[in-house]
Amino acid sequence: MSHIAVFMDRDGTISEEVGYVNHPSRYKLFPTTAAAIKRINEAGLKAIIVTNQAGVARGYFSEELVLEIHQMLIRDLASVGARLDAIYYCPHHPTIGQPPYRVDCNCRKPKPGMLERAAIEHDIDLARSFMIGDRISDIELIKHVGGRGIMVMTGYGLGEYEYQRHNWKVMPDKVVPDLPAAVDWIINTLV
Repeated sequence: MSHIAVFMDRDGTISEEVGYVNHPSRYKLFPTTAAAIKRINEAGLKAIIVTNQAGVARGYFSEELVLEIHQMLIRDLASVGARLDAIYYCPHHPTIGQPPYRVDCNCRKPKPGMLERAAIEHDIDLARSFMIGDRISDIELIKHVGGRGIMVMTGYGLGEYEYQRHNWKVMPDKVVPDLPAAVDWIINTLV
């Protein structure tokens, strides 16, 4: 039987939203992230990051920096016994930058390319999976594949929820304060 995944946005969901993370010193995990991801691991769910990193296309930083940040993230989680099953990122932008980064790709959220790739590489049932994010585009992403979306009020979440929700084409399945509350809801939903 295929696996259930908990897909998570990066900036604003598992780590502080600081605009573009253009230096390792700007990347800060929320203090509760590692414990929340460890709960995902212990529940037997796949823990996967999916993140747009258009700063690459914009020329703000390189893909090497994105990979360096992700290695820091993996080390920080491992130090407390948590792990990610995968990290997917989209370095593209449809109208800004130079090729090969200026492209209207299928991996830029809310398009489903990253989730489709994860489903193939990790045998994931997308319709039974979840997405946690601080932007409505994260919710749109999981809705494209029939899964459930949880919006957190960290990062851009509170502002999007309070001031933009009247314009949303889809609604989250749940709105919660933060990542640990989202993980609680997912695990309780599956019990």
